[in-house]
Amino acid sequence: MSIWEVILAFVVVVLMLVALLANVLVLLCFLYSADIRKQVPGLFILNLTFCNLLMTVSNMPLTLAGIIYKSQPGGDQICHIVGFLETFLTTNSMLSMAALSIDRWIAVVFPLSYHSKMRYRDAALILSYTWLHSVSFPIVAASLSWVGFHHLYASCTLYNKRTEDRTQFVIFTGVFHTLSFLLSLIVLCFTYLKVLKVARFHCKRIDVITMQTLVLLVDIHPSVRERCLEEQKRRRQRATKKISTFIGTFILCFAPYVITRLVELSSVVHINSHWGIISKCLAYSKAVSDPFVYSLLRHQYRKTWKDIINKILKRSSINSSALTSESHNRNILQLNE
Repeated sequence: MSIWEVILAFVVVVLMLVALLANVLVLLCFLYSADIRKQVPGLFILNLTFCNLLMTVSNMPLTLAGIIYKSQPGGDQICHIVGFLETFLTTNSMLSMAALSIDRWIAVVFPLSYHSKMRYRDAALILSYTWLHSVSFPIVAASLSWVGFHHLYASCTLYNKRTEDRTQFVIFTGVFHTLSFLLSLIVLCFTYLKVLKVARFHCKRIDVITMQTLVLLVDIHPSVRERCLEEQKRRRQRATKKISTFIGTFILCFAPYVITRLVELSSVVHINSHWGIISKCLAYSKAVSDPFVYSLLRHQYRKTWKDIINKILKRSSINSSALTSESHNRNILQLNE
């Protein structure tokens, strides 16, 4: 193995471990907190977590083996199953992010009618569509034998070995990425920009009220005035940072891989194998960033995880105190004997 392959293998191992730990934490929070389970976005986050976990335990290990051995890991049947899952899970996770953005859009732009427009039944219908949409493309690819081990990405994915099917495969790949990556990106940009517009409008209203209050309070201390102005600035930047993170991580993780897949269809451009694996690792990194972007950094999930830790520590402290008391009594009995 070259130094590049060692580095890429190490990156895949790190991504695999972090993604597994982070997504398991999200799953534990969902199972522990009844409040999280009651919320409609929790269904979308649960579906996204399921996709990330399955991607972590099925696709990442085989990509690691492909990098190390430079050949197809396992038999054709295993590779076909993993390639099927890769196409399904990637599409499902993209559409789950789009569903989360739609939920935020309805909650912010239509707050009074949110509970009537986004119920559990509506969320279940959206998830049903994401599954139906996501499973249709790998079914077509598998039926046409367009799934296999691709040396450029060192993984089992969409791959056409027959030159006579080149035109059909090019059309299929273009339609697939248009209806998965591009559609999800358009939905993300539309919904979150609408959310940002509403957030900025509310910030302006709050700023006007704050400035009027500062003008009326003539005797206010300068330090208090400065803190109010700093809070205004942070309030304006908060929504922009969050929305930039949602859209930015989606583009940064998926765009290089999708563009590489489309450029690969042209026989004119030669793609370096190291870049192919790097773009695949970027796509895998979405399974690492999603738990933090959508769940673990939110106040409710942080509070839930703290409650879980405190419960574990409290139980261990009770057990340790019980053991200490038992050993103390045993020592006293031994002395009396």
